[in-house]
Amino acid sequence: MLEGPVGVEWIDAATASERLGVKPATLYAYVSRGVLQRRHSDDGRRSLFSAEEIERLARRGRPRSQPPELVIESAITALGVDRPHYRGLDALGLALTGDYETVAAWLWTADPSLWNPSSRSTPAKPPHPSATPAPQGDPHASARQGDPRPSAHPRDPRRLVDSAAPGPQAAAPHPSAHQRDPDPAAPRPRAATPHPTTETSAQGVRIRWPEPWRCEDDALRAAVTAQRGLPDDLLPLDRLQVITTVLGASDSLRYQLDPASVAATGRRMIAGLVDALPQLSEPQGDSIAERLWSRLCPCPATPGLLNAVQAALVLLADHELAASTLAARVAASARADPYAVVLTGLGVLGGPLHGGASYGAERLLAEVTEPRQAARAIAERVRRGERIPGFGHSVYKNGDARGALLLDLVKEAAPGHDRIAAGVAVLEEMRRRRLPERNVDFALATLTAVSGMVSGAGEAIFAVARVAGWLAHAMEEYDRGTLLRLRASYTGLPVK
Repeated sequence: MLEGPVGVEWIDAATASERLGVKPATLYAYVSRGVLQRRHSDDGRRSLFSAEEIERLARRGRPRSQPPELVIESAITALGVDRPHYRGLDALGLALTGDYETVAAWLWTADPSLWNPSSRSTPAKPPHPSATPAPQGDPHASARQGDPRPSAHPRDPRRLVDSAAPGPQAAAPHPSAHQRDPDPAAPRPRAATPHPTTETSAQGVRIRWPEPWRCEDDALRAAVTAQRGLPDDLLPLDRLQVITTVLGASDSLRYQLDPASVAATGRRMIAGLVDALPQLSEPQGDSIAERLWSRLCPCPATPGLLNAVQAALVLLADHELAASTLAARVAASARADPYAVVLTGLGVLGGPLHGGASYGAERLLAEVTEPRQAARAIAERVRRGERIPGFGHSVYKNGDARGALLLDLVKEAAPGHDRIAAGVAVLEEMRRRRLPERNVDFALATLTAVSGMVSGAGEAIFAVARVAGWLAHAMEEYDRGTLLRLRASYTGLPVK
């Protein structure tokens, strides 16, 4: 036991879990629900619990005043005080230094060689203010004051990975595109994992995937044809569900669920989801971000705003057990193929309390044609008892750092834009009313408004980004091999 600053005896998480007879994940679930309090050790690396409080809870038994919480062990994403960490790496740092393709591969494989590109000649810029390490109290922070481990530059995930536990490795390197042996019974060739390269631009240094992700032309034509009878003003998210169904039907290898095959399916699927959307402008490159821009915006991309889209894809790639991810994991636990897993996730993501919140925030911004209208737009929603879309977060009670970073990137890319002024006015009105802080959905809506993208573009960016996370979680379920089966607490008529 450890002696606390006021004479309280403190025990570590392992001891507390053993006394309560629960897994560490359940212990932290009690913390998130307010059942238990914790503090951090002086070095910030351990969670400590009051021995007296643990003893009281052990005598009282499992908390009954709150609904049960499903806890799933996962090595993919840890949620810190204000940001997620992908396999131990700060997602904000990754958003500023890595492209979406490389971060998706990291989520799928945990391969440290991804952060060792062949070209390292250009030093990284100083860190963006929004990407500073998480506060002292964040148990998942990768760099903090007083940490005895080597410090890691928040803009350089290659150094972050040196001090992070790499997590479980994929069974084998994955092919570079959806190029798998057509005979499922034949052994598939194992291509070496491509090494991303370093690219320097006015926006800084970014690690880029060396080759474009592609889907076969026949599958793309089928996905485009399937959309011909749809309304022209259909939201992109609705189109993505149609495209996913067609791409799955055209993939004879979709039932191969080993890690290499799922990763190859992921690259094919993400490329197909983007390229099968109606093209509105000419792509300025082969990356997923560049091609997705051309499907969502009729105007050419500026470097700064394109950089913001790239960052948004990374920031939204995963978020632990969000509602859509839980649904996707349940589907994967039943051995549903990757396309069915993604289709399940898409169905949940569109809800207004999840990815659909960016569409609600987009409509809120559209009402504020000039800053002075922000007060009325917020007041009307408050009067109707509506939730203000793009504000508040169930995990980040004191602000979502993803939203702060993305908003900063948009402001840097388009200083003085009238949509930014409208967004600032909304933020100020929310703070004047002491309402919840903005989250990443509001920042995403601001990005799409400033960029001049089509209605519902934020949902589409969110959905394409989250495919990476859904498939990473699906891989864990495929490997686990057991069905996720929740139980209901029956409250109906008496059983006769």
